[in-house]
Amino acid sequence: MEKKNTVSKPILRKPTWITSRLSGGLEYPEIKKTLKKYHLRTICEDALCPNKGECWANKHATFLILGNICTRNCLFCKVSFGNPQGEIDELEPERIAQAVKELDMKYVVITSTTRDDLFDGGASHFARTLKCIKSLNSSVRVELLIPDFHNQENSLKTVVQEKPEVIAHNIETVRRLTPVIRHHHCSYEKSLSVLRGLKKISGNTRIKSGLMVGLGESQDEILDTIRDIRETETEIITIGQYLKPSKNHYEVNKFYTPDEFAEFRDFAYSIGFTRVISGPLVRSSYLAGK
Repeated sequence: MEKKNTVSKPILRKPTWITSRLSGGLEYPEIKKTLKKYHLRTICEDALCPNKGECWANKHATFLILGNICTRNCLFCKVSFGNPQGEIDELEPERIAQAVKELDMKYVVITSTTRDDLFDGGASHFARTLKCIKSLNSSVRVELLIPDFHNQENSLKTVVQEKPEVIAHNIETVRRLTPVIRHHHCSYEKSLSVLRGLKKISGNTRIKSGLMVGLGESQDEILDTIRDIRETETEIITIGQYLKPSKNHYEVNKFYTPDEFAEFRDFAYSIGFTRVISGPLVRSSYLAGK
């Protein structure tokens, strides 16, 4: 099924502060070779991340588990939509652990497609992957970027009990645009509830969320969303510019300037976030190890 853009808007040209970065950066060949060897995927490739060259050159990659077919069809996302029919690669956690060891990674981010076809949303697979990584690489720090698991408490507990250093869940966009941009199984309140639930049961694990801008929201809506995330006691936030991944995806409504991203950063710090990464090409896992 193709993703259809429901709103017709003028196509905006990318400003220089984005195009200059997109043209730079070299891929790190060792990562590509290792991914191929262990038959692994990264969201860096599947979602066409603009920071892939920079991150891979620093031996940082975000592994994509649970396949490349998502059960939700969000208008901003490049990942394929469909029905995975309950399929799971049971040996994937061990292969990721081996790849992390071979690449001598110090910080690892694990994310997944949304798997509404699985009874726990894939939480147990996240937990097994983390356990395998730690068993071979005890000093590696691990961040899990999870879907909402339909806000099932048992699924949230499954990933928390393995004690990742960071657990992230992205709210993606502002309240008003959530029903337009995200799949109907997603909701703004559900994402806030997931963040609250993670904080309640997580102990010392840091909680993180991410927000895209440029989809048609107002600056006041951005500030309201940052404030709503902070009220869940989330400590870390990423704020980045939405970039349309293909002609079938939602149009970019506005390109925010670096100065505007600095204003969002300053506001987030002023209301209590302990770490804020805000910039035009910032993505959920950008500079995650720092």
